[in-house]
Amino acid sequence: MSAASRVVSLLPSATEILFAIGAGDRVVGVTHECDYPDAARTLPRVTSSVMATEGVPPGDIDRHIHAARHAGSSIYHLDEAELERLEPDLIVTQELCDVCAVAYSEVRRAVRRLTGDVPVLSLEPRSVEEISASIEEVGAATGCEDGAARAADAMRRRLDEIAGLRRLDPPPRVVCIEWTDPLMVGGHWVPEMVRLAGGADVLGAEGEPSRYVSWNEVVDADPEVMILMPCGYGLPRTVELVSEVASRPGFADLECARAGRVVAVDGSAYFSRPGPRIAHGLEILAAAIHREPWRPGTRGRRLLEPAGDVEDRVDLTDGVVQVNVSLSI
Repeated sequence: MSAASRVVSLLPSATEILFAIGAGDRVVGVTHECDYPDAARTLPRVTSSVMATEGVPPGDIDRHIHAARHAGSSIYHLDEAELERLEPDLIVTQELCDVCAVAYSEVRRAVRRLTGDVPVLSLEPRSVEEISASIEEVGAATGCEDGAARAADAMRRRLDEIAGLRRLDPPPRVVCIEWTDPLMVGGHWVPEMVRLAGGADVLGAEGEPSRYVSWNEVVDADPEVMILMPCGYGLPRTVELVSEVASRPGFADLECARAGRVVAVDGSAYFSRPGPRIAHGLEILAAAIHREPWRPGTRGRRLLEPAGDVEDRVDLTDGVVQVNVSLSI
């Protein structure tokens, strides 16, 4: 496959990768959710959502998604006319999750209508190392091997540094909430990130999909640390959902609640998207699990005392908030 010069990205993480490896000037189209880096926001959009999600409760969003799946319809619209106008010579997408991007079958159907044989690169990482490998894969497809090697190596170095932090014995029990209504826990690379950061994900399984859980399962797990990382949500919206989780029966008796170790993060930026910023997500997890902000080279040295009695929350590091659940939320 020759190096692509006109790329359409149908995946926010792919867009981030393309810019990170130096192929940003080759991206001619993106999705409506591609918001990083800032340059991606100005590019033509080839997708849209079939439902408005701003301010919509998580339960309503979940019911809409299930209804759409039951009816055999997509939750995204692919603008085939715009795709044709952009004349891509490479389309980057994924098959892993039809909630994260336009369904792969729909992409293939649209590609058949394009002039010429337009290759489709499907990224399917299920682990942290596979995320690094996917960066190199995009580099090979775009002729940006050197930039991809630098980005992947930098990511691996950051991950190794965090994984080399002082180990906690025993590792704190961690639950990562990927959706609040109904409850889902993170899968694929998220449980692995928890382990690398020094914790033990007691409900998620490495390499396996995210899954629905009951609140009783959370209570029985009695996590020492709870990470709220709703898929696709930024930090402000996630913080708004803390009260929804904290109002559930038995929450106040959980170890994480008693210790004030319920952490809201920017799931969209640092956990849901398998791209370079996963390394920063791992730093955030290390800060939450070790109860201290982590910076390269500190090797676990305490830089900030744990949160004391505060009105509602205290910043630990970029993208993470420690929520003191023992007080009014």
